[in-house]
Amino acid sequence: MILNDATVQNIKARAARYPSRRSAILPALTAAYKQMGYLDADIYLEISRIIKIPYIEIAEAASFYTMFPKHEVGRYLIQVCHNISCSLRGADNMIEYLQSKLDIGMGETTPDNMFTLISVECLGGCSAAPMMQINEDYYEDLTRAKVDKILDELRAKAMQEEK
Repeated sequence: MILNDATVQNIKARAARYPSRRSAILPALTAAYKQMGYLDADIYLEISRIIKIPYIEIAEAASFYTMFPKHEVGRYLIQVCHNISCSLRGADNMIEYLQSKLDIGMGETTPDNMFTLISVECLGGCSAAPMMQINEDYYEDLTRAKVDKILDELRAKAMQEEK
């Protein structure tokens, strides 16, 4: 088994709340993601067995949502919105800046496993573009200086947590 007992019990408890097991797919994916930090075919299969829903339905749901990375990612998953509003307000330049600053390409992870950079279609903050999401936190009205400060704070936080 890939998922630990606590996650399996969490998934089973969530599935029991719904009259239709299909309603438990997103909560099950979320529970597995919280444990693993990503989702893949083996995890879909395990969820399928736990909630007794066909594998393909689990995989389809997971593939639809960008909030579920499909491979291992760094400690901080940086998702930069590239939708039209963000693009018009500098998202493309922000993506180029992040790639240069972190010395990685799109979809790559820094050698220290600290940051993974991806772009996503929409984060729902058009009025505060350009924006990005790092793990579960949103950052809006981005500038290079603001990005530098955010990355420095995250590195300092990670170092503090490692002590």
